[in-house]
Amino acid sequence: MNIFDHYRQRYEAAKDEEFTLQEFLTICREDRSAYANAAERLLMAIGEPVMVDTALESRMSRLFSNRVIARYPAFEEFYGMEEAIEQIVSYLKHAAQGLEEKKQILYLLGPVGGGKSSLAERLKALMQLVPIYTLSANGERSPVNDHPLCLFNPQEDAGILEKEYNIPRRYLGTIMSPWAAKRLHEFGGDITKFKVVKVRPSILEQIAIAKTEPGDENNQDISALVGKVDIRKLENHAQNDPDAYGYSGALCRANQGLMEFVEMFKAPIKVLHPLLTATQEGNYNGTEGISALPFNGIILAHSNESEWVTFRNNKNNEAFLDRVYIVKVPYCLRVSEEIKIYDKLLDHSELTHAPCSPGTLETLARFTVLSRLKEPENSSLYSKMRVYDGESLKDTDPKAKSYQEYRDYAGVDEGMNGLSTRFAFKILSRVFNFDHTEVAANPVHLFYVLEQQIEREQFPQDLAEKYLEHLKGYLIPKYAEFIGKEIQTAYLESYSEYGQNIFDRYVTYADFWIQDQEYRDPDTGQLFDRESLNAELEKIEKPAGISNRKISAMKSSTSCCAPGRTITAAILTGPVMRSCARLSRRKCSRIPKSCCRSSPLTLKPQRTSRKNTTTLSIA
Repeated sequence: MNIFDHYRQRYEAAKDEEFTLQEFLTICREDRSAYANAAERLLMAIGEPVMVDTALESRMSRLFSNRVIARYPAFEEFYGMEEAIEQIVSYLKHAAQGLEEKKQILYLLGPVGGGKSSLAERLKALMQLVPIYTLSANGERSPVNDHPLCLFNPQEDAGILEKEYNIPRRYLGTIMSPWAAKRLHEFGGDITKFKVVKVRPSILEQIAIAKTEPGDENNQDISALVGKVDIRKLENHAQNDPDAYGYSGALCRANQGLMEFVEMFKAPIKVLHPLLTATQEGNYNGTEGISALPFNGIILAHSNESEWVTFRNNKNNEAFLDRVYIVKVPYCLRVSEEIKIYDKLLDHSELTHAPCSPGTLETLARFTVLSRLKEPENSSLYSKMRVYDGESLKDTDPKAKSYQEYRDYAGVDEGMNGLSTRFAFKILSRVFNFDHTEVAANPVHLFYVLEQQIEREQFPQDLAEKYLEHLKGYLIPKYAEFIGKEIQTAYLESYSEYGQNIFDRYVTYADFWIQDQEYRDPDTGQLFDRESLNAELEKIEKPAGISNRKISAMKSSTSCCAPGRTITAAILTGPVMRSCARLSRRKCSRIPKSCCRSSPLTLKPQRTSRKNTTTLSIA
């Protein structure tokens, strides 16, 4: 299938489907999503979680106290946000059950760059996956997404609908919109003249999904939420006619779906008033003399902590405070998860294929996480960071506490302050583009850019000193230690081949020295006489503490040689010879395995008194 066929197929699948009211009720008998509320449909879109038993993995066990936690594939790219996601799902479950959360505003509270907007966008995207059913009349779909069940009276019709179509009575009770009421009168009360349209919620077309942003008192009023009269229609309709009303408000468009209110508490308080009755009573009044408008959806709001604190401290806002379900979205406090966030951001940029030295992302993640942690009592902040990442420090830091002890002492606000992920990604952008000749990142450039940025940001003096201490007192020494270990590891890994080469060269030099022959190096072409060979042999023997070179086991060594040659092995009177295979882990290239057992030779590193100097010894 090519891209054009794929696009056409997807478009056809998203087209509206029209049913009669009787057909809709028949669908309800088999498919409960036909009458499900917004929270239920969003839960369907999220899907079932993957249950993880943290007791089976030591790191997870320390972080989650051996609990069984739920991981939702729909939020798999939201790293370090298990608690916030679990609270959101909990809110949706309770709202789907018709409990008090159904009447409350889902409010994401967190610092800048903490992931609130990303969560909101994901929830809106998920809301598009499950279709809704709305009323239609004369080929016109309801402008406020009236659900077909709004036509029925909960007192009169609930029993019949429950018995014949398996529709629970709690799903009845949503009022008709003025638009639907007018059509009902036009049809003379014949509800069979209504059609039902199956439509997919859409962010692009604002079908069951809407977004509103705050403004000031001069350019924003409640019409942003409830709509207003369309003056173009007043020529044909009275001002209080439902057909003269413009159902353009966010609450109108988001019925049966989700309304996002960005930075809600920055909006004038009078703009928020319709939310009170929309959440509690399921309806709200428009700006003109028309009847109440229905709302049976989810209101999702988010803002930073400063706006919330200001709003909460105002006693005039108590009515709102009781209608808000708060979900805190703090910064990520685990280094390993923070690195995954950077990887995700890089994957969506041109830098995804740019070279990045080992330790660069980890060092930046440590710096940002350190800025978000609260100072512990009688313990190191750096140890706390490692414990938060699931490490066990029992053997390395006796003062380190358990994860839960650190959390209890820090309180509920830990992670609400510090450097944001946006700050970290801007740092990464500068590091990758630091060198004009190559787009690449390394920790050395990272340290320089961080130090410069701390000065440019003009943080308070105590905060700037704290960040510099994290950088110079911990991260730079840690990276130097990391580099040292990497060099040592590379040295040890390459020493096997290096030691084998020295052994082969020693045997060759000894052979020609014993036979008093000149030797020409096949690689360099350099000619060695007996004196030069002796000097080269001494370079190997002196570090090993060899005091004498004797000729011994002539027959044994001769048997190891290739036909036609008289190579002899040097038997050392100092240290006892051992198997060369112990170090090289492979056969000697110059001497057969059988000879290695009788007159073997190997080299090993040996520390001398000179600092950071390693010499080779023959053992």
